[in-house]
Amino acid sequence: MTDTVKGPASYFPSIEKKYGRPIAEWKELIRSSPLAKHMELVNWLKAEHGLGHGHANALVAHTLAETRGN
Repeated sequence: MTDTVKGPASYFPSIEKKYGRPIAEWKELIRSSPLAKHMELVNWLKAEHGLGHGHANALVAHTLAETRGN
């Protein structure tokens, strides 16, 4: 039986398909940004990279959780 991906990672296949970059590349962009707050990063991804709110939010949430060890 295959586990269903839940939470922010469930958006990853559609993010890669729609925006043409692998998730690892998006995460690296987020980590290398001088911004640190969740909504600052979400708004930056939307403004600078054209991501939709849900996709930007999922990437930021997942990346910050990894970075903080959650």
